[in-house]
Amino acid sequence: MKKIITVIGARPQIIKAAALSRAVKNKFPHQLQEIIVHTGQHYDDNMSAVFFRELGIPEPDYNLNAGSGSHGVQTAKMMVGLEEVLVKEKPNALVLYGDTNSTLAGAIVASKMGIPVVHIEAGLRSFNKSMPEEINRIVCDHVSTLLFSPTKTGIDNLVREGFKNGNKGPFTNDNPHIYHCGDVMYDNSIFFSELAENKKDVFHRLGCTGNDFVLVTIHRNQNTDQPEKLNSIFEALIRICESESTTMILPLHPRTKKCMNQFLSEQLKSKIENNPNFHIIEPASFLEMIALEKNAVLVMTDSGGVQKEAFYFGKPCVILRPETEWVELVELGAAILADADTKRIMDAFSLLMNRDLSNMPSIYGDGKAAEFIANEIVQQIP
Repeated sequence: MKKIITVIGARPQIIKAAALSRAVKNKFPHQLQEIIVHTGQHYDDNMSAVFFRELGIPEPDYNLNAGSGSHGVQTAKMMVGLEEVLVKEKPNALVLYGDTNSTLAGAIVASKMGIPVVHIEAGLRSFNKSMPEEINRIVCDHVSTLLFSPTKTGIDNLVREGFKNGNKGPFTNDNPHIYHCGDVMYDNSIFFSELAENKKDVFHRLGCTGNDFVLVTIHRNQNTDQPEKLNSIFEALIRICESESTTMILPLHPRTKKCMNQFLSEQLKSKIENNPNFHIIEPASFLEMIALEKNAVLVMTDSGGVQKEAFYFGKPCVILRPETEWVELVELGAAILADADTKRIMDAFSLLMNRDLSNMPSIYGDGKAAEFIANEIVQQIP
């Protein structure tokens, strides 16, 4: 039996890991042993622990308790902790997701110890190296042995960077193999969609019914930590709320809450607090988010994962960033890049509000990406 260590730290990674854990348990129980390491990057109960309970993910075998701090401090703590775990467990491979500091720490430690890295969500690029996530994903890709891209665009990005498509094994980080496998988040959205029906009370409590509210999420530090951008985004949201009589629901990320208190103008705070159609709620669980996404009329977000989930459920999306890794969404007309610009956000909202996405092509696989990934790990990792 081969032993893999899965590293998670941020909320989206916990959700993605559910798909692989489910595939290992149901399809490969005699070929793979999975050990889960939680770095502690997201340590708030609403942002992390609740996901394990709600999604039925096995409790982590290790928690590194890295907590918050600067990128350097946080990543260093993770590297120290991960090295100790890898020395003790001697896994056949390390599985990493996405583009967080947890991903970067795992990639550096495992590659220097000669342990094959399996990168899920490989090949994504924003082409904006001012984003910490862009650095993390590039570094991880270039030390990985098996790279699983959810999209054809991701494969094209890797080929442009020198990766070979269709090469022969044995595979190493000097001879890595790239796969277009579909998206594990699509696996999850299909699997958990029915369970999410029981979470509709989250918007019923707010006086909303199906398809009469806009879902908003804001968490990236490029938006939250820059007062001008944060004010521009909320100015657009409140204007839309006032002029269109649109109900908005904003599950509030802890960092965004802190920055709103610190940076928003008093006038804007007052407008938000006194508008009965602007609902700020606690961070939503994964199932609550699916319920909100399925029942919203439109989504506005700076989250990569939420952009895709909106597409899964046929909802148009205003992207609150200047670029996106999920370029297919923009090319198909399912999403518009609006950045943190008040006018562009309002214009994008007007263009997308009544857009029909019912005939969009399927671009994120068949819902069995995790099974494919687990099988390739069994076949290709010595």
